[in-house]
Amino acid sequence: MNTTCPHASTEAPPQAVRPQPLRAHPAVEVVIPVHNEEHVLERSVRTLHAHLGSQLDVPFAITIADSASTDSTLARARTLARELPEVSVLHVDQKGRGRALRAAWGRSEADVVAYMDVDLSTGLDALEPLLAPLLQGRGDIAIGSRLAAGAQVTRSLRREVISRAYNVILRVLLRAGFSDAQCGFKAGRREVVQPLLADIEDEAWFFDTELLHLAQRGKLSIHEVPVRWVEDSDSRVDIAATMREDVRGIIRLRRRAREEEHRALRSRERAERPPARDRDSAPAGSPRAHIKIGRAHV
Repeated sequence: MNTTCPHASTEAPPQAVRPQPLRAHPAVEVVIPVHNEEHVLERSVRTLHAHLGSQLDVPFAITIADSASTDSTLARARTLARELPEVSVLHVDQKGRGRALRAAWGRSEADVVAYMDVDLSTGLDALEPLLAPLLQGRGDIAIGSRLAAGAQVTRSLRREVISRAYNVILRVLLRAGFSDAQCGFKAGRREVVQPLLADIEDEAWFFDTELLHLAQRGKLSIHEVPVRWVEDSDSRVDIAATMREDVRGIIRLRRRAREEEHRALRSRERAERPPARDRDSAPAGSPRAHIKIGRAHV
Protein backbone atom coordinates (compact mmCIF):
# COMPACT_ATOMS: atom_id res chain seq x y z
CA MET A 1 0.00 0.00 0.00
CA ASN A 2 1.24 3.45 -0.80
CA THR A 3 -1.46 5.77 0.52
CA THR A 4 -0.27 9.21 1.59
CA CYS A 5 -1.57 10.54 4.91
CA PRO A 6 -0.82 13.85 6.62
CA HIS A 7 2.43 13.38 8.55
CA ALA A 8 2.41 9.71 7.56
CA SER A 9 4.01 7.42 5.01
CA THR A 10 3.06 3.85 4.20
CA GLU A 11 5.89 1.38 3.91
CA ALA A 12 5.60 -0.67 0.72
CA PRO A 13 6.97 -4.22 0.93
CA PRO A 14 9.93 -4.99 -1.34
CA GLN A 15 9.56 -6.85 -4.64
CA ALA A 16 10.51 -10.18 -3.05
CA VAL A 17 7.36 -10.29 -0.92
CA ARG A 18 4.62 -12.69 -1.98
CA PRO A 19 1.44 -11.20 -3.55
CA GLN A 20 -0.96 -9.93 -0.89
CA PRO A 21 -4.51 -10.12 -2.30
CA LEU A 22 -6.15 -9.81 1.11
CA ARG A 23 -4.75 -6.35 1.75
CA ALA A 24 -6.95 -4.49 -0.73
CA HIS A 25 -10.30 -4.95 0.98
CA PRO A 26 -10.04 -7.04 4.14
CA ALA A 27 -13.11 -7.57 6.28
CA VAL A 28 -11.14 -6.66 9.42
CA GLU A 29 -8.10 -4.45 9.87
CA VAL A 30 -6.44 -4.52 13.28
CA VAL A 31 -4.15 -1.59 14.00
CA ILE A 32 -1.35 -1.83 16.54
CA PRO A 33 -0.14 1.67 17.45
CA VAL A 34 3.48 1.62 18.62
CA HIS A 35 6.17 3.95 19.87
CA ASN A 36 9.54 2.46 20.86
CA GLU A 37 8.23 -1.08 21.32
CA GLU A 38 11.15 -3.04 19.88
CA HIS A 39 11.24 -5.41 22.85
CA VAL A 40 7.72 -6.76 22.41
CA LEU A 41 6.65 -5.99 18.83
CA GLU A 42 7.67 -9.18 17.04
CA ARG A 43 6.28 -11.58 19.64
CA SER A 44 2.96 -9.73 19.86
CA VAL A 45 2.44 -9.37 16.11
CA ARG A 46 3.22 -13.03 15.47
CA THR A 47 0.86 -14.06 18.27
CA LEU A 48 -1.94 -11.88 16.89
CA HIS A 49 -1.32 -13.02 13.31
CA ALA A 50 -1.51 -16.68 14.30
CA HIS A 51 -4.69 -16.08 16.30
CA LEU A 52 -6.46 -14.23 13.49
CA GLY A 53 -5.39 -16.82 10.95
CA SER A 54 -6.78 -19.68 13.01
CA GLN A 55 -9.90 -18.05 14.47
CA LEU A 56 -11.28 -15.69 11.82
CA ASP A 57 -13.02 -17.01 8.73
CA VAL A 58 -12.84 -13.65 6.94
CA PRO A 59 -9.90 -11.84 5.30
CA PHE A 60 -7.94 -9.72 7.75
CA ALA A 61 -5.06 -7.28 7.82
CA ILE A 62 -2.73 -6.11 10.56
CA THR A 63 -1.28 -2.61 10.41
CA ILE A 64 1.63 -1.64 12.62
CA ALA A 65 1.19 2.11 13.05
CA ASP A 66 4.53 3.46 14.19
CA SER A 67 4.52 6.97 15.62
CA ALA A 68 7.99 8.48 15.59
CA SER A 69 9.85 5.59 17.20
CA THR A 70 13.52 6.25 17.85
CA ASP A 71 14.59 2.66 18.48
CA SER A 72 14.46 -0.32 16.10
CA THR A 73 10.66 -0.62 16.18
CA LEU A 74 10.18 0.58 12.62
CA ALA A 75 12.90 -1.69 11.22
CA ARG A 76 11.41 -4.71 12.98
CA ALA A 77 7.95 -3.79 11.74
CA ARG A 78 9.25 -3.73 8.17
CA THR A 79 10.78 -7.16 8.65
CA LEU A 80 7.45 -8.53 9.87
CA ALA A 81 5.69 -7.00 6.85
CA ARG A 82 8.12 -8.80 4.53
CA GLU A 83 7.52 -12.13 6.24
CA LEU A 84 3.76 -12.01 6.91
CA PRO A 85 1.56 -11.15 3.89
CA GLU A 86 -1.30 -9.73 5.98
CA VAL A 87 0.97 -7.29 7.84
CA SER A 88 1.75 -3.75 6.67
CA VAL A 89 3.50 -0.76 8.20
CA LEU A 90 2.34 2.83 8.53
CA HIS A 91 4.89 5.35 9.76
CA VAL A 92 3.74 8.63 11.32
CA ASP A 93 6.46 11.19 11.90
CA GLN A 94 4.95 12.61 15.09
CA LYS A 95 4.32 10.86 18.39
CA GLY A 96 0.80 10.10 19.57
CA ARG A 97 -1.40 7.03 19.77
CA GLY A 98 -4.44 8.99 18.62
CA ARG A 99 -2.46 10.43 15.71
CA ALA A 100 -1.40 6.93 14.62
CA LEU A 101 -4.94 5.58 14.87
CA ARG A 102 -6.36 8.52 12.95
CA ALA A 103 -3.90 7.93 10.10
CA ALA A 104 -4.45 4.17 9.97
CA TRP A 105 -8.23 4.17 10.34
CA GLY A 106 -8.61 7.13 8.04
CA ARG A 107 -7.04 5.32 5.09
CA SER A 108 -8.54 1.88 5.80
CA GLU A 109 -10.84 0.13 3.36
CA ALA A 110 -11.78 -2.72 5.70
CA ASP A 111 -15.38 -3.29 6.74
CA VAL A 112 -14.37 -3.21 10.40
CA VAL A 113 -11.42 -1.34 11.89
CA ALA A 114 -10.01 -2.26 15.27
CA TYR A 115 -7.01 -1.60 17.46
CA MET A 116 -5.28 -3.14 20.41
CA ASP A 117 -2.29 -2.32 22.56
CA VAL A 118 0.96 -3.94 21.48
CA ASP A 119 1.53 -5.60 24.85
CA LEU A 120 -1.62 -7.71 24.31
CA SER A 121 -2.71 -7.02 27.88
CA THR A 122 -6.24 -7.89 26.77
CA GLY A 123 -6.78 -11.59 26.18
CA LEU A 124 -7.32 -12.39 22.50
CA ASP A 125 -10.21 -14.70 23.39
CA ALA A 126 -12.36 -11.53 23.55
CA LEU A 127 -11.55 -10.55 19.96
CA GLU A 128 -14.23 -12.66 18.28
CA PRO A 129 -17.05 -11.36 20.56
CA LEU A 130 -15.73 -7.85 19.89
CA LEU A 131 -15.85 -8.22 16.10
CA ALA A 132 -18.89 -10.45 15.61
CA PRO A 133 -21.70 -7.89 16.07
CA LEU A 134 -19.90 -5.43 13.81
CA LEU A 135 -19.30 -7.94 11.01
CA GLN A 136 -22.95 -8.98 11.26
CA GLY A 137 -24.16 -5.37 11.14
CA ARG A 138 -25.69 -5.55 14.62
CA GLY A 139 -23.61 -2.75 16.13
CA ASP A 140 -21.58 0.34 15.38
CA ILE A 141 -18.79 0.44 17.98
CA ALA A 142 -17.49 -2.35 20.22
CA ILE A 143 -15.18 -1.92 23.21
CA GLY A 144 -13.42 -4.19 25.62
CA SER A 145 -14.36 -3.39 29.21
CA ARG A 146 -12.43 -4.20 32.35
CA LEU A 147 -15.35 -3.00 34.45
CA ALA A 148 -18.18 -4.97 32.84
CA ALA A 149 -19.67 -7.98 34.60
CA GLY A 150 -17.57 -11.05 33.86
CA ALA A 151 -14.29 -9.21 33.29
CA GLN A 152 -11.15 -10.68 34.85
CA VAL A 153 -8.59 -8.02 35.70
CA THR A 154 -5.15 -8.25 37.27
CA ARG A 155 -3.66 -4.86 38.12
CA SER A 156 -2.38 -2.76 40.97
CA LEU A 157 -4.77 -1.13 43.43
CA ARG A 158 -3.56 2.27 42.25
CA ARG A 159 -4.48 1.56 38.62
CA GLU A 160 -7.81 0.09 39.69
CA VAL A 161 -8.77 3.16 41.71
CA ILE A 162 -7.67 5.58 38.97
CA SER A 163 -9.58 3.68 36.29
CA ARG A 164 -12.81 3.50 38.27
CA ALA A 165 -12.58 7.15 39.33
CA TYR A 166 -11.99 8.25 35.74
CA ASN A 167 -15.04 6.43 34.44
CA VAL A 168 -17.20 7.80 37.27
CA ILE A 169 -16.11 11.31 36.26
CA LEU A 170 -17.09 10.57 32.66
CA ARG A 171 -20.54 9.40 33.73
CA VAL A 172 -21.10 12.48 35.91
CA LEU A 173 -19.68 15.20 33.64
CA LEU A 174 -20.23 13.76 30.17
CA ARG A 175 -23.16 11.42 30.90
CA ALA A 176 -21.14 8.53 29.51
CA GLY A 177 -23.13 5.37 28.97
CA PHE A 178 -20.07 3.17 28.49
CA SER A 179 -18.19 1.60 31.40
CA ASP A 180 -14.54 1.67 30.31
CA ALA A 181 -13.20 4.37 28.01
CA GLN A 182 -9.50 3.56 28.28
CA CYS A 183 -9.16 -0.15 27.57
CA GLY A 184 -6.91 -0.50 24.53
CA PHE A 185 -9.21 -2.92 22.75
CA LYS A 186 -11.79 -1.32 20.45
CA ALA A 187 -13.41 -1.79 17.06
CA GLY A 188 -16.00 -0.14 14.86
CA ARG A 189 -17.58 -0.31 11.46
CA ARG A 190 -15.46 1.78 9.14
CA GLU A 191 -18.43 3.63 7.68
CA VAL A 192 -19.32 5.08 11.10
CA VAL A 193 -15.80 5.47 12.50
CA GLN A 194 -14.22 7.45 9.67
CA PRO A 195 -16.74 10.35 9.79
CA LEU A 196 -15.98 10.77 13.51
CA LEU A 197 -12.24 11.21 12.98
CA ALA A 198 -12.50 14.78 11.69
CA ASP A 199 -14.21 15.89 14.92
CA ILE A 200 -11.70 14.28 17.29
CA GLU A 201 -9.18 16.87 18.44
CA ASP A 202 -6.93 14.78 20.67
CA GLU A 203 -3.89 13.05 19.17
CA ALA A 204 -2.78 11.05 22.21
CA TRP A 205 -4.39 8.96 24.96
CA PHE A 206 -7.66 10.92 25.24
CA PHE A 207 -8.47 9.95 21.64
CA ASP A 208 -10.41 6.89 22.86
CA THR A 209 -12.63 8.85 25.23
CA GLU A 210 -13.36 11.48 22.62
CA LEU A 211 -14.23 8.83 20.04
CA LEU A 212 -16.73 7.19 22.37
CA HIS A 213 -18.19 10.50 23.49
CA LEU A 214 -18.84 11.55 19.89
CA ALA A 215 -20.25 8.12 19.05
CA GLN A 216 -22.67 8.35 21.97
CA ARG A 217 -23.76 11.87 21.06
CA GLY A 218 -24.28 10.66 17.52
CA LYS A 219 -26.55 7.94 18.92
CA LEU A 220 -24.37 5.12 17.63
CA SER A 221 -24.67 1.78 19.40
CA ILE A 222 -21.73 0.88 21.65
CA HIS A 223 -21.35 -2.82 22.44
CA GLU A 224 -19.28 -3.83 25.47
CA VAL A 225 -17.34 -7.06 25.87
CA PRO A 226 -15.94 -8.14 29.26
CA VAL A 227 -12.26 -8.92 28.89
CA ARG A 228 -9.46 -10.75 30.61
CA TRP A 229 -6.83 -8.08 31.23
CA VAL A 230 -3.40 -8.25 32.86
CA GLU A 231 -1.46 -5.08 33.63
CA ASP A 232 1.81 -4.75 31.77
CA SER A 233 4.55 -4.37 34.37
CA ASP A 234 6.73 -2.70 31.73
CA SER A 235 4.16 -0.03 30.85
CA ARG A 236 5.80 3.35 30.30
CA VAL A 237 2.64 5.43 30.30
CA ASP A 238 3.10 8.56 32.41
CA ILE A 239 -0.09 8.27 34.45
CA ALA A 240 0.15 11.72 36.05
CA ALA A 241 0.67 13.49 32.74
CA THR A 242 -2.06 11.42 31.09
CA MET A 243 -4.50 12.31 33.87
CA ARG A 244 -3.81 16.02 33.41
CA GLU A 245 -4.47 15.77 29.70
CA ASP A 246 -7.61 13.73 30.35
CA VAL A 247 -8.97 16.40 32.69
CA ARG A 248 -8.36 19.09 30.05
CA GLY A 249 -10.07 16.89 27.48
CA ILE A 250 -13.11 16.29 29.69
CA ILE A 251 -13.49 20.04 30.33
CA ARG A 252 -13.25 20.71 26.59
CA LEU A 253 -15.87 18.08 25.72
CA ARG A 254 -18.21 19.28 28.47
CA ARG A 255 -17.94 22.85 27.21
CA ARG A 256 -18.58 21.72 23.64
CA ALA A 257 -21.59 19.63 24.70
CA ARG A 258 -23.10 22.57 26.57
CA GLU A 259 -22.60 24.87 23.60
CA GLU A 260 -24.26 22.34 21.30
CA GLU A 261 -27.19 21.93 23.71
CA HIS A 262 -27.57 25.71 23.95
CA ARG A 263 -27.59 26.06 20.16
CA ALA A 264 -30.13 23.25 19.84
CA LEU A 265 -32.37 24.90 22.45
CA ARG A 266 -32.27 28.23 20.63
CA SER A 267 -33.07 26.50 17.35
CA ARG A 268 -36.10 24.80 18.91
CA GLU A 269 -37.29 28.09 20.38
CA ARG A 270 -37.00 29.80 17.02
CA ALA A 271 -38.84 26.96 15.32
CA GLU A 272 -41.68 27.05 17.87
CA ARG A 273 -42.00 30.86 17.85
CA PRO A 274 -44.88 32.03 15.58
CA PRO A 275 -44.01 34.27 12.63
CA ALA A 276 -43.91 37.99 13.31
CA ARG A 277 -47.14 38.70 11.38
CA ASP A 278 -48.99 36.17 13.54
CA ARG A 279 -47.72 37.82 16.72
CA ASP A 280 -48.83 41.26 15.47
CA SER A 281 -52.35 40.14 14.60
CA ALA A 282 -54.94 39.80 17.36
CA PRO A 283 -58.17 37.83 17.44
CA ALA A 284 -61.42 39.66 16.80
CA GLY A 285 -62.97 41.07 19.94
CA SER A 286 -59.66 41.60 21.74
CA PRO A 287 -58.82 45.10 23.07
CA ARG A 288 -56.04 45.32 20.52
CA ALA A 289 -58.48 44.54 17.73
CA HIS A 290 -60.85 47.27 18.88
CA ILE A 291 -58.05 49.78 18.94
CA LYS A 292 -57.09 48.95 15.38
CA ILE A 293 -60.72 49.09 14.25
CA GLY A 294 -61.26 52.39 16.06
CA ARG A 295 -58.24 53.86 14.39
CA ALA A 296 -59.49 52.66 11.07
CA HIS A 297 -62.77 54.59 11.52
CA VAL A 298 -61.04 57.82 12.58
